[in-house]
Amino acid sequence: MRNYLPDGETVPFQPWAEELYKQRVANNGVGLPSEHCLPHGLPGGMMIPIGFQIMQTPGQIAVLFEEFNYYRRIMMDGRGLPDVMFPTWFGYSVGRWDKDTLVVDTIGFNDRTWIDISGYPHTEALHTTERFTRPDFGHMDLTVMIDDPKAYTKPWTPTLHFQLLADHEMIEEICDNERDAVHMVGK
Repeated sequence: MRNYLPDGETVPFQPWAEELYKQRVANNGVGLPSEHCLPHGLPGGMMIPIGFQIMQTPGQIAVLFEEFNYYRRIMMDGRGLPDVMFPTWFGYSVGRWDKDTLVVDTIGFNDRTWIDISGYPHTEALHTTERFTRPDFGHMDLTVMIDDPKAYTKPWTPTLHFQLLADHEMIEEICDNERDAVHMVGK
């Protein structure tokens, strides 16, 4: 994630989160949820080098992930974030347009995902605010404010850059835990 931070900015860990992150790095990411066919979560699901598509209808936006055929819903009908919910892998997202920028607030994550594949942890207190922008026709930038006071001492904001592949044909990519497990690291 450090490559995605502004110059001079570092990840402001709580002590326990920094220790867990260092353990994950030292173990080469063993224990990543996708080892067991579980979702990467956010923003990690968008950071792996496998395609995703964004589809929009008047009331919602869907992000379709090629890996494991997962999807994420962003409600665009004017509703707010709920007060209480059952924690999920991708959380509960509501979005709105701010001129040409899609702004998405997400809460309600379980604590079983990693922020990225290198091992940044989070808790169920995680709140992300994403800002999707298109600097030009072939590119999309995603700035993500990560706010989790139980894991970090202050919010931090990585920026991801994507090249758009307008004619990318998504394929069915299934994780078969029973057959794939023998090939996974640490098995």
